[in-house]
Amino acid sequence: MLDLKRAVSLGIVLLAFGFGLHKAWQRPEPAFGFRLPVIDPPVAQPVAQKKPPLRKRGRHRYRRDDEPNVVIGRFESHFASSRQHVQVHASSLIELKDGRIRAFWFSGSREGASDVTINTAVFDPARDEWGAEQIVASRSSTQRALHRYVSKLGNPVAGRAADGTLRLFYVTVSLGGWAGSSITEMTSADDGETWSAPRRLITSPFINISTLVKGTPFLYADGSMGLPVYHESFSKFAEILHLDADGDVMDKQRLARAGQGTLQPVVLVKSSNDALVLTRYAGRDNPHLARSLTTADGGRDWGAVEKSPFPNPDAALSATALPDGRLLAVLNHQEQGRDSLSLMLSADGGHSWKELHRLEEMRVLRDKKLDETQCLHIVRGLLVNSETRLAKAPAATLDEYVDSAKARVRADGGCNFEFSYPYLIQARNGDFHLSYTWNRVFIKHVTFDQLWLNRLLKKGPDATRH
Repeated sequence: MLDLKRAVSLGIVLLAFGFGLHKAWQRPEPAFGFRLPVIDPPVAQPVAQKKPPLRKRGRHRYRRDDEPNVVIGRFESHFASSRQHVQVHASSLIELKDGRIRAFWFSGSREGASDVTINTAVFDPARDEWGAEQIVASRSSTQRALHRYVSKLGNPVAGRAADGTLRLFYVTVSLGGWAGSSITEMTSADDGETWSAPRRLITSPFINISTLVKGTPFLYADGSMGLPVYHESFSKFAEILHLDADGDVMDKQRLARAGQGTLQPVVLVKSSNDALVLTRYAGRDNPHLARSLTTADGGRDWGAVEKSPFPNPDAALSATALPDGRLLAVLNHQEQGRDSLSLMLSADGGHSWKELHRLEEMRVLRDKKLDETQCLHIVRGLLVNSETRLAKAPAATLDEYVDSAKARVRADGGCNFEFSYPYLIQARNGDFHLSYTWNRVFIKHVTFDQLWLNRLLKKGPDATRH
């Protein structure tokens, strides 16, 4: 009797597996070739100005009134998240139809906790401020919609489908750690004001687990969507999911030439046929270098993997391709730790990179034995520099922000900082928006325009080469 039950159970499993394979075989053949984003040309008007330096004549200083102002462009920062005394991580950005920017991230008592939620807020460039933080999905709401147990959530990433619909992808885990993940999708027809019920993407017809998302989605020429994902279980490797107009998986393309240990791929579309993939690397073969591979046939095939010419400490990176062919990337430009964050540029398709600007730099404090008073004084200064409104806020408000950061910065009794998981996009008007984890307690948002970027390019720092 027992053998009969086992035989029946095995038959059901094989039938389900066969049905899944049949469904996979019935999927339409995916098309290749990339759709390029539309970016307006840069505005020639100065956005921010500074007076020329004072000139000396004998013992007197003067400034000629007819001397032109120096155009320096715009560079500003804010905190996108507003909740305090929580941990936040893994933010992403997307431009809305009216030019505002919507951010997503996960928030809770700690990463992987049952109280973690997927949160969102909207930045209004005209008012130069972020709106109220709201919850998009929780463990319980996702669990009810999927009709399956969900233990934790993470890594929200949004993309815009060809029909204008927003798609939000995030990771859900039912059992075990992140290796047991699958991807859940929600859609919105009103730019994130309301959302459909969550549904689980089928990335495998049999054991539908161990697929995670982090990179920015992109569109193929036929309007289908590419979703960069990665597998993280017994082995680690990068993949691209090819989604149809309904958001269903048509094809799963393993970037096999990237090899084991490639995580969190970022696809940089350079033309209708050319693209570059940058990946975080967690392998044993020099883990301090990211990996890259290219395509010249619209993504149908990918070339051999190369070691990127910049160091990276097994940490997430982000990048975007500019209309003129140059590439911008944001990453931890160091071999260990995540206490420094840099803006990088490549003018030769990713073969060489140069550091344009150090966004965050706290490596100097690694070997310093700072007491709590000294450490929190530094935290206070970083907070004010990150969010200008805090400089004018009541002392009690700033104290509360410092206290929120204290739990992480002083976690082991030292003075440790983390700036990680960047996410970079270029808006249609040419402005750049970057979000990243700020010490796991806030999501920081940096925006800069093309005038500011061009000023950096004129400085011409040395390139980092192979």
